Amino acid sequence: MSIIINPIITEKMSGITEKLNRYGFVVRTEANKIQIKNAVEKLYGVRVENVRTMKYIGKVKSRNTKNGINTGLVGRCKKAVVELAKGDTIDLYGNV
Repeated sequence: MSIIINPIITEKMSGITEKLNRYGFVVRTEANKIQIKNAVEKLYGVRVENVRTMKYIGKVKSRNTKNGINTGLVGRCKKAVVELAKGDTIDLYGNV
């Protein structure tokens, strides 16, 4: 199973990437920092200096339908911000 699900490509993350050489990824919830570091180094061929993680819990959402109110849970996820060594970069737009 792959640790990295997909990269985070937003305006805010692009600004952080340009200024601080940090990249964001959505990762599996059971992955730890060492596994994330090894996965990024193996997948992109770069040296990782630091890994920061954050967990997002699922939120309860509800909506009105003709059958009444439906409630459900939005899925939880885990994000990782990876700081690369000086001089290393990841080309996220290479296949576009």
